[in-house]
Amino acid sequence: MAEVKENSFMQEDDKKPRVKVERKPGEPTPAFKGASWAALAIGLTAYLIGLFNAAMELNEKGYYFAVLVFGLYAAVSLQKAVRDKEEDIPVSGIYYGLSWLAVIIAILLMAIGLYNAGSIILSEKGFYGMAFVLSLFAAITIQKNIRDTQQAKDRA
Repeated sequence: MAEVKENSFMQEDDKKPRVKVERKPGEPTPAFKGASWAALAIGLTAYLIGLFNAAMELNEKGYYFAVLVFGLYAAVSLQKAVRDKEEDIPVSGIYYGLSWLAVIIAILLMAIGLYNAGSIILSEKGFYGMAFVLSLFAAITIQKNIRDTQQAKDRA
């Protein structure tokens, strides 16, 4: 049986040395940053397109849009408060508690709204719920990436 050389499957272009992107210690990778932004874009776009195409009253659409905006703000605020406490940056107890309360209220408002929505079929409810959660998670991750990148630059 013929032996296969290790590099026999490599193209000529593959033999060129790759340029390594310099990252500072603690800085998220460009792939992770891109994935976070992509998740936010996908979550928001899907949610908003679904909301635009939904067969519901304008006041219902406004409710779901307001819950999304409130949830995004609350999630970023909570991430900042938790991170500040972890890094011994002073955070008042009232702000920390309100941040948690706001996230819980946003999630409850979404869940209660979807549960009571008679004009939305079950698959649409799941769609809105998943797009909402994806958007919140992505917003938290982007906030974390921004903060980690800034700290890495400050340390260097």
